[in-house]
Amino acid sequence: MGWAESGAPARARPRWDGAEVNLAAAVCAAQAAAVTAVFWVGTFDDDDHGAGSGGGLAAVGLLCVLVFGPALLAALGALHAAVVTMPAASAARLAARRTPVPEVAWQLASALSLGALWAVLAVALGGLSPRGAPALLLAASGVLPSLAVAHVRRRERRTGRPPGDRRVWLRAALAALGACVLIAGAGAVGLATGLIREYEPPRLGADRLTGVWRGDHGAVLRLDPGGRAQLTEVPAQPEFGDVATREFTRCAGPGHWSLDTGGRYDPYADGGTSGQRAGVVVRVADCGHDTYWTIGGTADRPELFVLFGDPDSGDLRILRRD
Repeated sequence: MGWAESGAPARARPRWDGAEVNLAAAVCAAQAAAVTAVFWVGTFDDDDHGAGSGGGLAAVGLLCVLVFGPALLAALGALHAAVVTMPAASAARLAARRTPVPEVAWQLASALSLGALWAVLAVALGGLSPRGAPALLLAASGVLPSLAVAHVRRRERRTGRPPGDRRVWLRAALAALGACVLIAGAGAVGLATGLIREYEPPRLGADRLTGVWRGDHGAVLRLDPGGRAQLTEVPAQPEFGDVATREFTRCAGPGHWSLDTGGRYDPYADGGTSGQRAGVVVRVADCGHDTYWTIGGTADRPELFVLFGDPDSGDLRILRRD
């Protein structure tokens, strides 16, 4: 691409040039917006666990993203420039002065090394899964900003003029907007053409539901053949008051369960219908209301979940097969 350059030292100036920092931050912010759009499209075939169907807070959330999103992306870009791109650029400049290897090669190697270091730290702290795409994206997040910085440095050597374009944020914003529109449009086309399939919950019979299901805080639900159940710290609808409240109780002891394949039972609407999602109705004597655990997940990794309270801001509880 014509970015190879000699190891000759550049004209002396501050190691972290303000224009270079600005450029690295803007490019990182733009790529973060595009990556976020890709992950959003990737949720089209995910189970939303009944959340967000209320619409009210969803609209407020969208408004917050539009208002505060650009500032958050800019802050993220500046942080990334400070801990990845510019340290890599400084290390590359020092290494290029002592070796015949082009500075851009050192810069990419340094950016990848620093990105991998931060990714390993995030995995070690439990913030990222070692097997997921976010860890790999974090490790490679410095590549594009580093190429941008290397490009302006090469241009400075050729023209003798230091980078000073103040419109870099406007250009980055336009590029990010265009990329997000293209990604969202591609996702919409994928849904319309069937290339992206909307989520469909697994169809589980009573034989697939029997067994032990576990959740957080020691919740254990054992579904035995014949409709008997055994509960340990399992969340349940409260016995008194509004069953749509976000609060719930925890039940322990024997109970009963039944499979509802038609979505006839609705824990929020006194005998109304709860849609087409099949689920398990769990009843416990002297503890809470009957609770409808909707079937979710996949055929290989099924889940039972219940959303206590408002769909926009409820408390989601999930049980998974032992």
